Amino acid sequence: MKQSRILLFLIILFANIAGNLLNSQLVDYISKPLIVIFLVVWFLFETKMARSGLKKWILFALFFSLAGDVLLLFQQNDKLFFLLGLSAFLLAHIFYIIFFHFVRVKERVRSNAWFLLIVVVYYAVLITFLSPYLGDMKLPVRIYGIVISFMLMLAMHMPFTRNKIAGQWMLAGALLFVISDSVLAINKFYESFEMAPVIIMLTYGLAQLFIVAGAARYITSTSKE
Repeated sequence: MKQSRILLFLIILFANIAGNLLNSQLVDYISKPLIVIFLVVWFLFETKMARSGLKKWILFALFFSLAGDVLLLFQQNDKLFFLLGLSAFLLAHIFYIIFFHFVRVKERVRSNAWFLLIVVVYYAVLITFLSPYLGDMKLPVRIYGIVISFMLMLAMHMPFTRNKIAGQWMLAGALLFVISDSVLAINKFYESFEMAPVIIMLTYGLAQLFIVAGAARYITSTSKE
């Protein structure tokens, strides 16, 4: 990853975090969509010479991530926007799942039952803890939790590909995504706490960065095969 691009990305990310801390709606409205827009441009630039059918799955995931970010900006006005944003991110995770699945199949990485057990235990503990507080959001949150847990399980196989560094980046991103969404759920449904917005956005921004950077590295390293 080029240092200048990382620096620019971090400036955008920390501008959004600062906007949240200062309760600046204008900064939030400008900076939050820019996080994913920047990553789309970065990914297209990094993979411009690569011919790979895998590229479209990352772009679809980023498109729905951007849609989710924009929709969640308006969740204070109507809780329908939260549900729509949740749905957009669910689709984003499905496209990340498709990408990780095709990479695993291409690399002939065997499924590991331990990975499934880890995510099932984590999902069960979190959902059991949150369920009494979810109200009418119980079903959507449970479905979303299953999807993102499956995404993490597939990402756990990525470090076993030939490009181990790319795989490690992607796994780190998936793990941070789960942390971000878990903190968001606890903050929204159980009990809000002061540092939650900072933790949520920091882990979310880095999650997207690591997945995109890892995917770009993998695609460019295998596109000539």
